[in-house]
Amino acid sequence: MKLYETLEPRVLGHVFDLITETTKHDGIPPVAEHVLLHLRHGGDKEDRHIVLESDGVIAGYAHLDLTDQVEGPSAELVIHPEYRSKGLGESLLAEIVRIAHDSNGDKKLRLWSHGDLPGARRLAERGGFSIVRTVVQMRRPLTGNIPDKDSRFSYRNFVVGQDESKWLELNNHAFSGHPDQGSWALHDIKVRELEEWFDPAGFIIATDEANNEAKMKGFCWVKIHGGIGHHHDGSSHDHDPIGEIYVMGVDPSHHGEGIGRAVTIAGLHYMRDRGIYSAMLYVDAENRAGLALYKGLGFTEWGRDVLYRKG
Repeated sequence: MKLYETLEPRVLGHVFDLITETTKHDGIPPVAEHVLLHLRHGGDKEDRHIVLESDGVIAGYAHLDLTDQVEGPSAELVIHPEYRSKGLGESLLAEIVRIAHDSNGDKKLRLWSHGDLPGARRLAERGGFSIVRTVVQMRRPLTGNIPDKDSRFSYRNFVVGQDESKWLELNNHAFSGHPDQGSWALHDIKVRELEEWFDPAGFIIATDEANNEAKMKGFCWVKIHGGIGHHHDGSSHDHDPIGEIYVMGVDPSHHGEGIGRAVTIAGLHYMRDRGIYSAMLYVDAENRAGLALYKGLGFTEWGRDVLYRKG
């Protein structure tokens, strides 16, 4: 087991292979998007990377973020499917706990489980972790009826190089206090603009007027995930591309005007116009207003991500 502040290129390539193979096997990425972005583009956070080898093969990886001085450190880990049930997960988690404690003392470690898979649940519970947050993944088909766009609002596309500052102000105001979305900086949006999936046409801004100077009242940012192969129980499957309501937000001063529903519908139309058959999104399990909105638009629960805390 080896600790890195920055992964060297050779090791980084093997870590990406590990994440890809695990995603194919489990049907869900084992680490969050922000971890993948950090691995691909770097970042300014005090992150640590723990790499676990077995028989000369990288069989496990953990990402440890030590920057949050309020909530405490957080971690995500992955074990290659072929090396599970051998105690490697317990060893990797024990090393995470040790490093987090040495760096942050009594601040309790948080641990993400993507997909809430049974093996991850058992590992967390045996390690003394308890659930403190649940994020619901919802999906709906796009082959059925989608409501018409709300004609009360004008819609335009995000303009790269022009809209970043105004959008950041709106986003951070709309998500004030949110643990993931409420404190974005320019770097956060710039690295996403470099991603292959980024398309300004899928970054929809709602305004009162169809020009770039009108005030942003809300937005729906769509992300298209490409198809991915998946093997399970000895057979192989291909997954069709899927569209994600990546981020949807409304200026708090315009709550209650129907803007959230309107921009979400606009995002669904964008997906279907590009031949996408299914839509997904993530929403906190305690966000009753969000759950009601998405259920009203035909979304149903598909899976869950769970955040655990030590002790």
